[in-house]
Amino acid sequence: MDNRFGDIETFLMVASEGSFAAAAKALRLTPSAVSRSITRLERRLGVALLRRTTRALALTSEGIAYRARMATLLGDMQDVESSLGQDGHEPRGMVRINASPSFGVACLLPILPRFTALYPAVTIDLTLTDAIVDMVEERADIAIRIGPLRDTRLRAKKLGHSRMALVASPDYLARRGKPVTPDDLDAHDCLRFSFRRSVDSWPFRIDGRVVQRPVQGMFFGNSGEVVRQMAVAGGGIARHGRFHVARDLAAGRLVEILADHNPGDGEDIHALYAAENRASVRIRAFLDFLDAHMTVAE
Repeated sequence: MDNRFGDIETFLMVASEGSFAAAAKALRLTPSAVSRSITRLERRLGVALLRRTTRALALTSEGIAYRARMATLLGDMQDVESSLGQDGHEPRGMVRINASPSFGVACLLPILPRFTALYPAVTIDLTLTDAIVDMVEERADIAIRIGPLRDTRLRAKKLGHSRMALVASPDYLARRGKPVTPDDLDAHDCLRFSFRRSVDSWPFRIDGRVVQRPVQGMFFGNSGEVVRQMAVAGGGIARHGRFHVARDLAAGRLVEILADHNPGDGEDIHALYAAENRASVRIRAFLDFLDAHMTVAE
């Protein structure tokens, strides 16, 4: 009997779990049954989807492409089947989201309870990381990106634009003094990002021109959230998107400095998704929700 959809689901589980044994446990099958299912699928397609060694299991390039397409197609099938007998359009299923910790904490988490209240049949799987992950490898449906877009294979929905600001805590400024000109930063600790070590300067508007000014300090952080918390704790001066520090500025935990020298630069914020995912009811519901409820401090 041809059970091609079962073979596809087995392959997706193996790709997700990373081994036949783990996939077999999740599917309540024997490892040999899983192995036979993968063999049938590869024989039918005429390509190798998995690269097997004695110690590891990895997807081939064909396997990566096949997983991306099949995961989308099966997700859409689940949407259609779940909607039958309901209202025909009720979102349900899993939405996997990837975002930076700074954006996730400041902008996503405060509004997610509203989404889950609106769509109780949708499960949110949120991963926060400053690493630029491969959406196919991580099986992400939507990725929030800040700054220039590089992956032209994906569709992008603009969520907003956030200008940059130089900030420090009142405690730090009381101890170290408030900079009046960019040159005053030579006497201060500037908080920088470890994933941007090649950028050791900040832009300032000086005499009508934008000038890159070298900065220095004793601290590097591997995420925007780490650097923000260091600034709130009085560890130095940081340069952040306003969306990330808006609440701290409003609460007085941070204050803006050198505003007269701010060059007015900023970063666009987009939600990225695969073109074929836009047809999915659950993905479309989340994108529309972001459009209606997302507020990005500029």
